[in-house]
Amino acid sequence: MGALEEGWFDPEVSDITVGEGAGGPAMGTMENAVKALLMGLGEDSEREGLRKTPIRVAKAFREGTRGYRQKVEDIVQGAFFPEAGLENGIGQAGGAGGLVVVRDINLFSYCESCLLPFSIKCHVGYVPSGQRVVGLSKLSRVADVYAKRLQEPQRLADEICQALQNSIRPAGVSVALQCWHIQFPEVLKCNLNLPRHPSRSNMQGWVHTSVCSSTGVFEQKKSSFSDDFHTLLQFSGANFGLSNAGCSIHSWCPSRSLDVPESNGHMVRNNLLNGRIFSRPVVSHTSMLAAVASIILSLGEDPSRKELVGTPYRYVHWLMNFSRSNIDIRQNGFILNAINSHESSNGYIHSENEINSELNLPFCAQCEHHLLPFHGVVHIGYFHDEEKKEIDRSSLQAMVHFYGCKLQVQERLTRQIAEAVYSVLGRGVMVVVEANHICMISRGIEKVGSSTATIAVMGQFSTDITAKALFLEAISKVTAAVGP
Repeated sequence: MGALEEGWFDPEVSDITVGEGAGGPAMGTMENAVKALLMGLGEDSEREGLRKTPIRVAKAFREGTRGYRQKVEDIVQGAFFPEAGLENGIGQAGGAGGLVVVRDINLFSYCESCLLPFSIKCHVGYVPSGQRVVGLSKLSRVADVYAKRLQEPQRLADEICQALQNSIRPAGVSVALQCWHIQFPEVLKCNLNLPRHPSRSNMQGWVHTSVCSSTGVFEQKKSSFSDDFHTLLQFSGANFGLSNAGCSIHSWCPSRSLDVPESNGHMVRNNLLNGRIFSRPVVSHTSMLAAVASIILSLGEDPSRKELVGTPYRYVHWLMNFSRSNIDIRQNGFILNAINSHESSNGYIHSENEINSELNLPFCAQCEHHLLPFHGVVHIGYFHDEEKKEIDRSSLQAMVHFYGCKLQVQERLTRQIAEAVYSVLGRGVMVVVEANHICMISRGIEKVGSSTATIAVMGQFSTDITAKALFLEAISKVTAAVGP
């Protein structure tokens, strides 16, 4: 396993310079760490598709934690505007001195427990004072400063709220966050109802929590500001009931169940920076764990901070879901054993030649370019062979999981699934994969809400235009039934 056995990665990180610019020591350290992780996964970092992965991952981590290098004062300075209608105190007569709310700010942050990005919809309200207001864009920019750090939801809300209170000096601030964390692949494998469609904005199937933080007039029991704030959020579809308020970090990140036993905590903290990273029965890859610890240090964080002590182990556990496997799925036997003559759960598409379809098979894969997950659903259509045989849904789901749980690109994933089905039922196969890519929304252009669709056709589908149209229509009907 390369780095796991040979100790290729040098865990000594005491001479790392934190906060260097692109190409500085910190970037170089992270690139070397990513190479160690790839080797630990059984991959060749020099193969086509992975050659630039170390620098891409290093840039993504650095860009996703740029908040450590930003100051709120630099953002809000010069962004105050006098408003004659505002009294020195506060009030709501004619709207003067009233509540200001900016809703639906889309953000991404890195979970401090597992280093995976999580999605945030941020809502900020404040009550101006001192006869001045602040530029609205500054509220979202301040929120982004704290989102671009290793975070957990409640602390993120508290830090945004306190920063705005200290920098713009309003009568009060309230921050409400809706946060979504991706599930681990084994959860998607076992639950065939997750997710129903990748373009849904509510990220169905992800772990969800809502948190709030308030200062000033929003904390006063007799004040209506808090009620007004949450009512305005409801207008945009955000509901922050008592059942949603707050969330323990232990119930937030799906990986928290992998924590190091408390008795080992002191040993872990003492050994992290010396490269003697802890081992566990499932993940005992010292070089990989040391590599993750060095990434955390290079980002400007302290890997011995109690909230981060278990993070290397949990991130490596996530990565090992996508370790390289050379097993040919056709040799496993489960597909051949699963062929039967029963009707599938999605039924038939009746045409001149009957087509069988299985729709909305969930998957989670890891982008080999950025080591970030992409997730969605797979739709499979195929012609029956002469004996009217078919593959049951659970076996197709297992096939999707097999090809998804490795470093992938969506185009290859689509082709591999089509080839596997075609090798068993060789008349005609069509595969459509719809996915959301975390690398599209947590870095670079940050295109929230975008999704990618890919198609692979083999055999009779290649020439039968009517069959292709019928299969795509079936997908469209299911998508319409699920909703936008």
